Amino acid sequence: MALFGTSSAAASSASTTQGDTKNDIEVSPVPTDSIQELQFSPTADFLAVASWDKKVYIYEINGSGANGKWMFDCQGYVLGLGWSKDGARLAAGDSTGMLNIVDLRSAPASGQIQAQQAKAHAEAVKCVRWFQMGGKDFVATGSWDKTVKYWDLQGAEPVGTLNTTERVYSMDIKNDLLVVATAERHIHMVNLNEPTKIYKTITSPLKWQTRVVSCFTDASGFAVGSIEGRCAIQYVEDKDVALNFSFKCHRQQDPSNRDVAKVYSVNAISFHPQHGTFSTAGSDGTFHFWDKDAKHRLKGYPEVGGSITATGFSKDGNIFAYAVSYDWSKGYANNTPQYPLKLKLHPVVGDECKPRPGSKKR
Repeated sequence: MALFGTSSAAASSASTTQGDTKNDIEVSPVPTDSIQELQFSPTADFLAVASWDKKVYIYEINGSGANGKWMFDCQGYVLGLGWSKDGARLAAGDSTGMLNIVDLRSAPASGQIQAQQAKAHAEAVKCVRWFQMGGKDFVATGSWDKTVKYWDLQGAEPVGTLNTTERVYSMDIKNDLLVVATAERHIHMVNLNEPTKIYKTITSPLKWQTRVVSCFTDASGFAVGSIEGRCAIQYVEDKDVALNFSFKCHRQQDPSNRDVAKVYSVNAISFHPQHGTFSTAGSDGTFHFWDKDAKHRLKGYPEVGGSITATGFSKDGNIFAYAVSYDWSKGYANNTPQYPLKLKLHPVVGDECKPRPGSKKR
């Protein structure tokens, strides 16, 4: 299926879909090791960054870029993080199975802050997301111990546990929808009104290992990215099954052999909070903006010099942040001090992320 700019017709209009990064702002200082995840606050101009240097960095975004605001230490490599709905608290999970939480309402004006730490899982906490139920805040943690646990932060024990088929690799929440992607290509869908029950389980429509899942802004479905340079659009309900599709991305033609394509992992998928369009970013060092309803690539951007490991849109969608760092795809030996480590802010202007005219928003 020739979708999203892979057809010859799309190639002929490459000039209209080619974006540039000349106005992107580089943030400094940055972590000292690979950036695993980043997330903007849902209520304020703060950007949180999780790193393999065992620290979480919080930057304050301003008109000229970003300034380091706070930082806190974790016991292990920081693999996932998430903001509370009111933006007052930040939770992070690390490789030792610890859940680390800071309350920024009681934080100093800037500088080092101390996280409340609790042992949450027997193995690494890979994913952290907040949600609300009955007007109350909860934290969901997904782990390599094959569980998702729910915490109300009132006690040392989880208020609920969801057993998953395999190790949790990626997880996302939107409204009442929780999507959990595990090893062996299983994907669980959960209605958070019944958080300890799996609503539906499917095998990923992509043939190789899942790297990331990300929920649609309207919670009707989710996008899946894999190590094979493919992305899938998947709806939750069976009535929408005709809308499911997948497409190739983050692949490069071998200039010496037209029959060979280099395939790169899709490391990050982020949905625009206003328009419902989305981004993909990968090991090839590029990012792209897409309109899933029109099955159309909006913009593609040139290589940034290294793998893109994490992305996110600001609360109003005016800034797209992306991290350039080693993604471990070539093993420990290739994580050299010379590998690029950058945090960039891309101003979203004009029609970069706007749906294609005439496409139906779902």
